[in-house]
Amino acid sequence: MARLNLLEETRFEKLPVTVYPDAQTASVNVAHRVADLIRRKQQQGERAVLGLATGATPVEVYEELVRLHREEGLSFQNVVTFNLDEYYPMSPTAVQSYVTFMNENLFDHIDIPKENIHIPDGTLEKDEIAAYCLDYERKIEEMDGLDLQILGIGRTGHIGFNEPGSAPNSGTRLVTLDDLTRRDASRDFGGKENVPTKAITMGIGTIFKAREIILMAWSKKKAPIIKKAVEGEISGDVPATYLQLSDKVEFVLDADAASELTRFNEPWLVKDCIWDEALTKKAVIWLSNTMKKPVLKLTDEDYNNHGMAQLAVQNGPAYNINIHVFNKLQHTITGWPGGKPNADDTQRPERAEPARKRVIIFSPHPDDDVISMGGTFIRLVDQGHDVHVAYQTSGNTAVWDDDVLRYMEFAIDFDKSIGKDSKRLQTIYEEMRSFFETKQPNQPDTQEIRNVKGFIRKSEAIAGARYAGLEDDHIHFMALPFYEEGKVRKNPVTEKDIELTMQLLQQVKPHQIFAAGDFADPHGTHIVCFRIITEALNRLRGTESWVENCWLWMYRGAWHEFETHEIEMAVPLSPQEVERKRNAIFKHQSQKDRPVFPGDDAREFWVRAEERNRDTANDYDNLGLADYEAMEAFVRYIF
Repeated sequence: MARLNLLEETRFEKLPVTVYPDAQTASVNVAHRVADLIRRKQQQGERAVLGLATGATPVEVYEELVRLHREEGLSFQNVVTFNLDEYYPMSPTAVQSYVTFMNENLFDHIDIPKENIHIPDGTLEKDEIAAYCLDYERKIEEMDGLDLQILGIGRTGHIGFNEPGSAPNSGTRLVTLDDLTRRDASRDFGGKENVPTKAITMGIGTIFKAREIILMAWSKKKAPIIKKAVEGEISGDVPATYLQLSDKVEFVLDADAASELTRFNEPWLVKDCIWDEALTKKAVIWLSNTMKKPVLKLTDEDYNNHGMAQLAVQNGPAYNINIHVFNKLQHTITGWPGGKPNADDTQRPERAEPARKRVIIFSPHPDDDVISMGGTFIRLVDQGHDVHVAYQTSGNTAVWDDDVLRYMEFAIDFDKSIGKDSKRLQTIYEEMRSFFETKQPNQPDTQEIRNVKGFIRKSEAIAGARYAGLEDDHIHFMALPFYEEGKVRKNPVTEKDIELTMQLLQQVKPHQIFAAGDFADPHGTHIVCFRIITEALNRLRGTESWVENCWLWMYRGAWHEFETHEIEMAVPLSPQEVERKRNAIFKHQSQKDRPVFPGDDAREFWVRAEERNRDTANDYDNLGLADYEAMEAFVRYIF
């Protein structure tokens, strides 16, 4: 019976999927499977031939293998490795090289013979590549093929660098990278323009020959492509779907990467459910959108025909469920994000008292506050709350080098205009120009350049916060140390980061905190900053009485909003408030037109923000609620 239930739950899935609660647990499990293979081969006096991947996904697998080598004596003497791919052209000593990646994350820390390591050569002449690729295939065949191939997956659905359009029988070859793949790599290269347009990759046919294939994926960022790869039709548009043809493959996912699979996202379509409040709300909103009907017009027949008959029987008739969910949605809407004074707050998202709240808006970068919740920010100030804004990092990596020279030239001319000696500034300026002329992709800036970039973003943040109505003593620049090395890959969180946050919290003693709740990128600045806040609050709990009465609201960044069923507070904006928010965003001139790190959305930040807020309002309208110009959305976090 248990087996039948599992088959029913996974009936949309076209290949085996194992889901772990988090990436670390999954990575350790995969590492132990690799170790077991190595030990089994050692006992048999044989080689273990591994196909290895790069990128963020396998890092914790390699960490665990290194630990097993150091602490449990796992030897790699019998291991032969073939890496999936390498950028072309690429020097093996470059920081972005997969040779560098593999050495830093695995090979330099284990006892594998160097002659057993094979990574595609990114230094070849173009006319040498075809013969080299045939030789790479021959070497794999001489080892009797791969025992185990480790894979990640790109957002295009690529495995290795087999981009959309790759043939299922393709071999090792030179390929052209998809634009989305290059955008995703842009941070490692200091901008998409520095990312190579080509790569050498094992082919899908080569991967298929492995005796075992494990594809790993972590985080919500990968959830959409995982759904396509696991549940979609086989298509060259999503190369990972070809893995459905293999009986040797397994997808290993964390809960976030698996979150859009049908058994997790729409479980009522595959099994009987426990219909709690959260699932009922999610399912009814899904049904409303599927039927393109307002919530209050859904019928028992709609429920029965879409896997929700059990809900209708338990809690029906349908109209009663509709009314209940409609009221829940209605109660998330408030024009009083700090709470409405002297009002019954039992059905409101925020407390009425105290009527004048102390508020901290934490902004990971110097513009997240106005981009993500600028309308609510202005509303809180207009309604008389004691609002502070805290910019957690300087954002100094996201300023164009040309802007530094422009501001330096302004400073030099200003000094001259008031008769001040500008020789020292002129010298620093010339040094900066010289540095920029030879600067390599992702090379950290000098301290003086980082300072100027930080000053540019600080002045813009002050202008934006002042426009929102704050006095200067309510604007805080934290410059958290984990960020301030000028590197795209940030340092680990330090004790100082947490202490600085605790000090600000103790100074303000807020009733409300707003913080960026973007968790799609497990290594992104937003989630790191959020973890620092929650760690600081947890340390203060029990010693500071105000913490027990402090509510933490999460907002989202400029790209994706919370799902409608997740939203707990929706703040409607009038056309005039949308314009005020836009004007606050405009104060961040260094991020206008074309920011350094635009992500995979070519629109300007203010356009993204407005359209996202209008989409949220439209979502509420389509469900049958009031038709607002725009809405900003929040979810409460219980720490």
